[in-house]
Amino acid sequence: MSGARRLAFLGLGNMGGRMCRRLVDAGFGVRGYDPRPGAAAEAGAEPADSIAAAVDAAEVVLLSLPDSSVVAEVVEGEGGLLSCARAGQVVVDLSTSAPATTRRLHDALLERGVELLDAGVSGGAAAAEQGALTVMVGGSEQALDRVRDVLAPIATSVVYMGESGAGHATKLLNNFLNAVALAATAEVMVAGRKAGLDLPKLLDVLNSSSGVNFATQKRFPSIIRGDYLEGGLTGRLMMKDLVLYLEYMRELGVPSLNASGPIASFGLSHQLGYADQISNRVVDALGDLAENVRLYDEPQADEPQSD
Repeated sequence: MSGARRLAFLGLGNMGGRMCRRLVDAGFGVRGYDPRPGAAAEAGAEPADSIAAAVDAAEVVLLSLPDSSVVAEVVEGEGGLLSCARAGQVVVDLSTSAPATTRRLHDALLERGVELLDAGVSGGAAAAEQGALTVMVGGSEQALDRVRDVLAPIATSVVYMGESGAGHATKLLNNFLNAVALAATAEVMVAGRKAGLDLPKLLDVLNSSSGVNFATQKRFPSIIRGDYLEGGLTGRLMMKDLVLYLEYMRELGVPSLNASGPIASFGLSHQLGYADQISNRVVDALGDLAENVRLYDEPQADEPQSD
């Protein structure tokens, strides 16, 4: 029975909190740690007051953290996993991190008998709530087999990509395409609005034509109604992922000729004050420069509101 296994979950933000709740609802005993007061209780986990207290009785430790520097601090910093993890534990890093950092942390933990799996997730907040994420995994395939039951409540697809760093490398490549699609579609939709096109019909055409992408299918049908799908990746984190992608391309020696578009779009969004809002707000940043275009008609202050 899954409840017989004890888990620790470190990092209970937008994604981590949702994934933790799925595990709790599936019957796992989860002890959670996050520096934000109340985060563990909100996610249904037993609160811990330190990393060491969270991982003490756990078989599997899951991380969902903002970036590589935070992951490195949680592993290598004072009171981190290198000082308190036990031989035989598996650490599953669900964050988006630099593959080189991941490989370094993997080797350091392995010296202590601890396996680190880099397990990038894709699908956003809605998929996290529904347990429908895609997980791309690097590290030991035997270690992955040991935690498949833990990943089952949060993911409908778990793909083993290869040695340490392969999961996070795959995530960076995926996130770059996500950023390209979101930024480019935002530009097209603002243009469609200014051209006087019917936006639902425009999306229907795009989704049955060669311009179809995740943003046209999953994001903009809601955005054109004024629903920005709050709770997902912020603009600041999107820009962080783009910078990680560029650094990885430089490490590989691959030209990144198509990065300037999304870098410019999300950089604009950042400068116009949307950095800490969901990345879908990039469409409003572009709309601001296009004479304050919005994709939907906002209700006027004197309009009666329906019950």
